[in-house]
Amino acid sequence: MNENVRLTVWVRGRVQGVGFRWYTRANALRIGGLVGFASNLADGRVQVVAEGPRDECEQLLDWLRAGDTPGRVDGVTEIWDTPRGGYDTFETR
Repeated sequence: MNENVRLTVWVRGRVQGVGFRWYTRANALRIGGLVGFASNLADGRVQVVAEGPRDECEQLLDWLRAGDTPGRVDGVTEIWDTPRGGYDTFETR
């Protein structure tokens, strides 16, 4: 069963000023079926919120953890929840 979920991820490392949000958006759109956003946080992390089928959210999470991202990822923390809606596409903020 591939139910819809909400994935919230906080990525720490050198992830601001390197195109990280843009590549995250591009990858989410490539995976397909995901809506949400990637946003810089004041403490240097990037927050990623993705809603869609669990399999697609897991693909995005795997990519964030794989190290095939711009910059340098030192750690990833995630929370799974039920979707809240309100997104039309995947965007950068």
